[in-house]
Amino acid sequence: MEVSVVIPNYNGIAFLDSVLASLEGQTLKNFEVIFVDNGSSDGSCSFVAGNYPWVHIIELPENYGFCKAVNEGIKASRAPYVLLLNNDTEVKEDFLEEMVAAIRRHKRAFSCAARMVQYHDRDRLDDAGNFYNALGWSFARGKGRDIHTYEKEEQIFSSCGGAAIYRRKLFEKIGYFDEEHFAYLEDMDVGYRARIYGYENWYAPDAMVYHVGSGTSGSRYNQFKIRYSSRNNIYLIYKNMPVLQIIINLPFLVAGFGIKILFFTLKGFGREYIAGIKNGFQISKKNHKIPFKFQNLSNYFRIQVELWVNIFRRLCG
Repeated sequence: MEVSVVIPNYNGIAFLDSVLASLEGQTLKNFEVIFVDNGSSDGSCSFVAGNYPWVHIIELPENYGFCKAVNEGIKASRAPYVLLLNNDTEVKEDFLEEMVAAIRRHKRAFSCAARMVQYHDRDRLDDAGNFYNALGWSFARGKGRDIHTYEKEEQIFSSCGGAAIYRRKLFEKIGYFDEEHFAYLEDMDVGYRARIYGYENWYAPDAMVYHVGSGTSGSRYNQFKIRYSSRNNIYLIYKNMPVLQIIINLPFLVAGFGIKILFFTLKGFGREYIAGIKNGFQISKKNHKIPFKFQNLSNYFRIQVELWVNIFRRLCG
């Protein structure tokens, strides 16, 4: 068994035939698929069992969110590599082969992210690696750009959990996906955590996946997404940054969150964004920070430099 593919699902029956059929035709054959259902009511599990009997199904009694679903899949996996794949995707025939080859090339890699392409406009990128900056902004590099914009295999800040491969054994060292997140920024959190421990995240452009986007949560901007994104962003900062680093970045963070409040107010979601910030402080109080260790000091320094550089990367497009 070379790789375990984990697909979390919640009422995504409309997308399942596309993703599972594309996996069925892979050039790499030695893999398993673990389908983790979050209490769907649309017959997703019956559809998978009836049409793709080779898929291992884990049924959860209710919607516990993305993090618990993928954690259950990771723990049930049998391969040394775990590949997380959104239910609203379709992959090229050499996708698994390219992803496994990419993570094997980089011995310090915690994860490798695929080149994600817009499903309905296949000349445009959806995600070419995730980045985070000192303004407290997480962003997908290349969104909406020409598909050939990012062709180089290179290090990124974090991998998008919608199509990324991970070294399974490292979850036991750095921890699994934080289920407090429920959904949104959980992939940035675990990628950030891996960086603190000295591991790397890479972009693998030869692994191509077509992504519908918002297949479970709905539209790009909605109350649920905005509230959880701002909530989890506060928690991510509290959890991963030592106190001194928070102080250093505070002017940038105040500016960044202020701009976001204005942006979402103009979009009609200002209250939801502010409510998410308040909730973020509340959950931070009851959760633990990543323990600061002097042996990781150089890693924190490299991360901080990237946080500053990524401001310009984001503003310059």
